[in-house]
Amino acid sequence: MDTSWEGKISSVKKHSAAQAAGILPGESLCAINRMPLRDILDVSFAAADTELELTIRGTDGKVRCLQIQKEIDEELGLSFESAVFDKVRLCHNHCVFCFVDRMIPGLRRGLYVRDDDYRLSFLYGNFVTLTNLTEEDFSRIIQNHMSPLYVSVHATDPGVRRAMMKNSRSGDIMEKLQRLFDAGIHIHAQIVCCPGWNDGAVLEKSYRDLVALSDYVEDMAIVPVGITKNKEGLPDLRLFSPEEAAGIVETATGWQQECRRRLGRSFVYLGDEFYVLAGVEMPPADWYDGFPQLENGIGLTRNFLTEWKTAARRHSAGIQPEHTDYVIPVGISAGKLLRPVMEQFNRCYHTKNQFVPITNNFFGHTINVTGLLAGSDILAQLPGNRPVILPAVVLNQDNLFLDDMSLQEFVNQSGRNVKIAKGAAELYHLLLSQPLPRNGTEARNSVPEKTLPPAGNNTEYVPQFSGTAE
Repeated sequence: MDTSWEGKISSVKKHSAAQAAGILPGESLCAINRMPLRDILDVSFAAADTELELTIRGTDGKVRCLQIQKEIDEELGLSFESAVFDKVRLCHNHCVFCFVDRMIPGLRRGLYVRDDDYRLSFLYGNFVTLTNLTEEDFSRIIQNHMSPLYVSVHATDPGVRRAMMKNSRSGDIMEKLQRLFDAGIHIHAQIVCCPGWNDGAVLEKSYRDLVALSDYVEDMAIVPVGITKNKEGLPDLRLFSPEEAAGIVETATGWQQECRRRLGRSFVYLGDEFYVLAGVEMPPADWYDGFPQLENGIGLTRNFLTEWKTAARRHSAGIQPEHTDYVIPVGISAGKLLRPVMEQFNRCYHTKNQFVPITNNFFGHTINVTGLLAGSDILAQLPGNRPVILPAVVLNQDNLFLDDMSLQEFVNQSGRNVKIAKGAAELYHLLLSQPLPRNGTEARNSVPEKTLPPAGNNTEYVPQFSGTAE
């Protein structure tokens, strides 16, 4: 039996079948019923039986077989260090806009991994290009109904897509999508929009092609290209001008109005940066239809503001916070948008809290989002000796900033009281020195359920231009 694929076990659930069988964290699962396992999807399907034979490799390297009996709907109780046991599929494209290629050299290895794995797309919403799918992959996706997938389309025009991705086999995206649609697989589509490449008429074609398949294309996100200061040996790209961003907002708003009348949902969603650059008000929350691509930066600001208002309604102005002068580092874009809500909070509670816009010297001044702030930049630009609340998005699961500074190093070097907030509601609670909600749901970037407005909803949203962002 081939046990070259092994899933290293990170934890064993208490009172589970796996714990009863004596399985321990640090051991590896090699097979179930003598079938090798490629990933946690294989584990899920194989573990559905009531009688199982698990092949386990102990921390001493010895292999043993365990017999387990469980109920049909009972979980096995194992968690793994990685969802994929047979190595993550890597990207073989050379996209002109690839952010990984523009990453600052010399950082931790994981920041340079360009994954393009359909399993991570299905499990975690990672975007894939579909350029490396084999016949076996297609069969597995269809047979196991792995839906929805998150797909980087970029352009439906074959020639443009080939040119942007520098892959002669990348032009057949519509044929591959149709094959998935014929099997009932749905997708969330993404377009990284680059001036002079896939905007204008090319973007119009991509929209028309995808909206025509809206029974299977759940939505189409358009995000602007991000360019770091690392440009050596890379294609010469530029950012959108405020005027160009305003044009895209105007065009996309027209598409949204059209889709809300026809489909009952906006379908097209723009990255927040377009609105900020254009100096245009973002759509109301209901135009995001439950924020289906929040992790892609679509509607983050509107979701934050909505969550903040909800938290504000639940608290009394009579509370006197323990601290009155927190500083919260944010990207330049967020700093402009969030300043008014903090000013209102301070007036209400007689506090002196402050969102501090941090200039991104590490990646370059063209990068202005909070999630790409480095610890060194935050540390250097925080005012005074005031307590800090860090947005959770600046840290990874190992509490590392993007420049490899650890949270502990940040605390030691700053000499400050440092807290972490996951979303607007948790930030609001921390500012008031209040305990977090027991169920924790309010403090974890709470997003409304993905409910759509009634079919035929023709509510019109027209953005109000207020000049251009600086």
